[in-house]
Amino acid sequence: MVKVNEVIGLLPAGGRGTRIEPLPCSKELFPIGFRKIDGQDEMRPKVVSHCLLEKMRIAGIRKAYFILRQGKWDIPAYFGDGHMLDMDVGYLMMRVPFGPPYTLDQAYPFVREKTVAFGFPDIMFDADDAFVKLLDRQTTTAADVVLGLFPVKEPWTMDMVEVDGSGVIHSIHIKPHATTLTYGWLIATWTPAFTEFLHEHLLNDKQDTTKDMSCSAESSELTVGHVLQAALGNRLRIQSITFQEGSYIDIGTPDNLVKAVYDKKITNDDLR
Repeated sequence: MVKVNEVIGLLPAGGRGTRIEPLPCSKELFPIGFRKIDGQDEMRPKVVSHCLLEKMRIAGIRKAYFILRQGKWDIPAYFGDGHMLDMDVGYLMMRVPFGPPYTLDQAYPFVREKTVAFGFPDIMFDADDAFVKLLDRQTTTAADVVLGLFPVKEPWTMDMVEVDGSGVIHSIHIKPHATTLTYGWLIATWTPAFTEFLHEHLLNDKQDTTKDMSCSAESSELTVGHVLQAALGNRLRIQSITFQEGSYIDIGTPDNLVKAVYDKKITNDDLR
């Protein structure tokens, strides 16, 4: 058993939300329900990224960084210093648009000696104690990374995993067109060992970071799943927690956005 360092939440918010545009706000701030004001009966809108931060806070995480694309100033305008969540929330600027790993690496100077809790701020999931369980598994197994696994109905949209009965991850399949695998990873915690691996992996990545910053790199975009694959190849230890009855929804597509707004089970079972 090892002691977990101070835990810092990381939320990459560099996407453009092109699949659901036009939007009047950053997709991470799309209202998907309501919340109670502490000590009051009044209700206020609850935005999608609030759900992820809330689950981090349940796990005792007090600090988090959003990593932003140029122009997404409505996110810091909304969350401010994090007071509404009883957290300290800060904001970092993404430098290159080559995928979430590059976005996350902007936090390297601030989290290199910390434990990281990671999630996608435009994806909701229904396991309130998810990060509690991941951090506990991190402590008991001394794993470099712990992934939160959820049942996946459309595997071509997710990174699917091969996992054994003890929770050890053996391989990761990036959005496979066909598979017999059941679970995909959605959230993660990791130690400074993986933060360092991510940083070094990007330094060695073959993508030309001097190319036109305005061009789209989606076709060859590096994902966090790719870095996890490489970490497995370099014998980093990746463990997991499986939420067998868990469900999730990514609001980044038109159909899912409609479901997130109108599915009362998802939007209103966690009023605070």
